[in-house]
Amino acid sequence: MVEFNDNKVSVVLGTQWGDEGKGKLVDILAKDTDVCVRCQGGNNAGHTIIVGGVKYAFHMLPSGLVNAECVSVIGSGVVVHVPSFFEELEALEAQGLDCDGRLFVSDRCHLVFDFHQVVDGLKEGELGRGSIGTTKKGIGPAYSSKASRSGIRVHHLFHPAEFESRLRTIVAARYRRYGDFGYDVEAELQRYQQLAARLKPYVIDSVEYLHRALREGKRVLVEGANALMLDLDFGTYPYVTSSNTGVGGVCTGLGIPPSKVGSVIGVAKAYTTRVGGGPFPTELVDEVGQRLRDEGAEYGVTTGRPRRCGWLDLVVLRYSTMVNGYTSINLTKLDVLDVFDEIKVAVSYTMGGKEVTSFPADLDDLATVTVNYVTLPGWKQSISKCRTFDELPETCQRYVRFIEQDIGVPVRWIGVGAGRDEMISIV
Repeated sequence: MVEFNDNKVSVVLGTQWGDEGKGKLVDILAKDTDVCVRCQGGNNAGHTIIVGGVKYAFHMLPSGLVNAECVSVIGSGVVVHVPSFFEELEALEAQGLDCDGRLFVSDRCHLVFDFHQVVDGLKEGELGRGSIGTTKKGIGPAYSSKASRSGIRVHHLFHPAEFESRLRTIVAARYRRYGDFGYDVEAELQRYQQLAARLKPYVIDSVEYLHRALREGKRVLVEGANALMLDLDFGTYPYVTSSNTGVGGVCTGLGIPPSKVGSVIGVAKAYTTRVGGGPFPTELVDEVGQRLRDEGAEYGVTTGRPRRCGWLDLVVLRYSTMVNGYTSINLTKLDVLDVFDEIKVAVSYTMGGKEVTSFPADLDDLATVTVNYVTLPGWKQSISKCRTFDELPETCQRYVRFIEQDIGVPVRWIGVGAGRDEMISIV
């Protein structure tokens, strides 16, 4: 299992463009975890966990809630849409999860309002064919409010006069920018009076809480949302999310120093997918891509959108490893490749007549690359019953070893199915 050493947090991060299956690993690791915490993003994330045939869908809440002994915390770097917080919580409790006393929210979290969601759609409409492809959950506009120092945080909810003043001011500014889009401020003020009262029992000073947990030797697991290639600074900008999805976002989103970061586990899908617009060098728009989508059930948890699919891109994984410094890898959905006679892996790009092994920053340059592949033999048999590495077919083992040798990081977990128990752990 994951190591919790020297009062440090262990971290699970996405290595590609998201949807790698981070929630499943977090669920497994949370069985040996005292505190599971989200550090960034909002309810634009989507994690699916299947336990005993029951499918749990997580968006904003930490996946550790599935495990009854684990406390879950929404850290300061997360942006919170309070109505969605309660909708998600109620849905999970209706499925039998007892979350009472096990879920907390940082008082420093910025709030997402319905007007942010309206603005999200308006901004996408302005971009036209160049739209980012956001989830329209208001995440980007909420982070914009935060960055412009006009945002509203959780603690403001409990000071009604200040909350009202801030809300009126920020909505008026959006009206000046986009015109009157029919937002009922009076109704929103009344609604948030009730929501504030409901939310108050969940609110804590998460910085103090997490540092105390570490001092007491508690095992703290950080669950990243989205993935490195959607990072605001290091992803395929501007086709990115609005937060730092890499290891840096762990420190800035939780208020812990780098010295408190221990194991960093990168979750990588055995092929590549992404949702929304933006570059995708190994994308397959043929029957092979459609077969990956069908075999992998590649449709978004949060949006239901079909995901774009392609072969594994080691250029992306190498770059992601450089930025995040993974100590181990969880390779997911390897079983999806069971049906292929041969499997291609991108090992480099050719750009301007030269071979490059690093991921370019300029999207115009990226649009011109030719992808260079290595073709490996498939295994053409089901691996869903395998529970040890040695039980995998030899060609499947070669595929895994090829990946870890290229990026220089050991593969410690291999997903061979959707269920909680369908995971190979390599000790």
